[in-house]
Amino acid sequence: MASRKISSYTNPRPCLHLSSYRENHGLSGYKSLQKSLRPSPSGCTALVRVHSTNLRCSFCPNTTLGRLYFCLICSSISCRSHADAHLLSLPGHDISVDVKRAELFCLSCADQVYDPDFDSTVVAAAAKFLHTPLRRRCRKQLSLLSSPLAAARLSSFRGIRSSLLHPWGLRGLNNLGNTCFMNSVLQALFHTPPLRNYFLGDHHKREVCRQRRRRRGASMAVDGGEGSCLTCIVEGVFSDVFSGDRKPYSPAMFLYSWWKHSSNLSGYKQQDAHEFFMSILNRIHDKEQSDLNSKGIVDCHCIAHSVFSGILRSDITCTVCSFMSTTYDPCVDISLDLDLRSSDKTCISTLNRCLDLFTRPEKLGSDQKLNCQNCRVKRDSVKQMSIRRLPLVLCFHVKRFAHSVIRKTSKKIDQYMQFPFSLDMMPYLSSSIIRNRFGNRIFAFEGDELDLSGEILTEFEVFAVVTHVGRLDSGHYVTYLRLRNQWYKCDDAWITEVREEVVRALQAYMIYYVQKVLYNRAEEEMVIPGPGCKFF
Repeated sequence: MASRKISSYTNPRPCLHLSSYRENHGLSGYKSLQKSLRPSPSGCTALVRVHSTNLRCSFCPNTTLGRLYFCLICSSISCRSHADAHLLSLPGHDISVDVKRAELFCLSCADQVYDPDFDSTVVAAAAKFLHTPLRRRCRKQLSLLSSPLAAARLSSFRGIRSSLLHPWGLRGLNNLGNTCFMNSVLQALFHTPPLRNYFLGDHHKREVCRQRRRRRGASMAVDGGEGSCLTCIVEGVFSDVFSGDRKPYSPAMFLYSWWKHSSNLSGYKQQDAHEFFMSILNRIHDKEQSDLNSKGIVDCHCIAHSVFSGILRSDITCTVCSFMSTTYDPCVDISLDLDLRSSDKTCISTLNRCLDLFTRPEKLGSDQKLNCQNCRVKRDSVKQMSIRRLPLVLCFHVKRFAHSVIRKTSKKIDQYMQFPFSLDMMPYLSSSIIRNRFGNRIFAFEGDELDLSGEILTEFEVFAVVTHVGRLDSGHYVTYLRLRNQWYKCDDAWITEVREEVVRALQAYMIYYVQKVLYNRAEEEMVIPGPGCKFF
């Protein structure tokens, strides 16, 4: 099927200050930086000075923390607080380079700007450095290779090849101003097999949706206005990303539409990737197609919930009479606590251990006593979670941001968590939990027969990992995609191949798994079904 472009879509206007710099200075500034660009142990490219130590702000030499900006005209370095002063004293010195991330930054626009020629310079410099003979590299860099983790990270630039060899739909996303949180989640959604097939297969029926909104009186004067449908915008973005164009894509219309639908999260302030993921699913969610089944569980047929929604089961058991109360709740992701109980530094936290922690019985505190329906008084009780129904796509959210209401403090948890590429969810289903609790005395509870029939698919394969690098207040999101059994690092506009060892060493923040049968089907052939076919 030929992909379609949104006729009313236009890229954001290019930065006038960057255009002016290019007119006056050409590519000379980019080329002069090549010798100072180096891949860091984290896999990112950074700007360094070959014959000096740490780069410092020219106005406050004691400052080495935070973002630093290298002026492409006069080569001075400014921290964020002195960057504006530098621009006021030297008008026209707008374009600088973010030292830590090797990205262009316009001081006048206070925003990141993209130039494909600068991107080519960064990639060429990284490739040249990694192909330099080892004997010409300093001993400090050789010592990094003695660490398996550092060696794996340094290999992230290995195998840089022509974009023509990239899988279909693998396309960088321009940062529109602190939008790495959005880009990281969008990359995962673009390559979610059932979601991709739905939007590229015209199952949303954009024209029908427009006509329906016209009849309801929605304003259609400007696409992306108050009366616009975010799902229509999303379908258009999918079409553009999978159009075959390899140049980095600017999802400006989508960002504008999302702001319209989520005014509390609008603006260029950095947002949380997980919160953005939940917001997008809520906006796509079609309330008109929701209905309540016999158990009172919301069974929505919109694409967001058809792909991501599962059902959690919560059993609360009275410790006195053993009366058990069961509730069911829909969920589109599972938030997991890291296993921080062990003081043994050799004990590695794993995804399976976190799932064990999620589904283990938990004694409720004295302030959480619930009224037992059998005893008719408040009793101590034990709560246990399990998964009643698995979704097509599992999203695990690792709780790495801890907030203390009493101390009014926040911190990031940088503990490493090992996760498998293939995951069997059978031990965490309600049927397995109940069987472990009661043995063979009880085989099914209140409709859990489906879990025991053997027809449910419990094997999953990982296809996307979202990571957060840096501090809580100034971090950066990056996504790693698994396509054709090859991993790709998606860092905004930059796409690079990485080895499996790099991914295994990541501190994952969000992990996406798809049912194995769907993953294998997507690997065999990326087929876009017609409107009459099912999208999963």
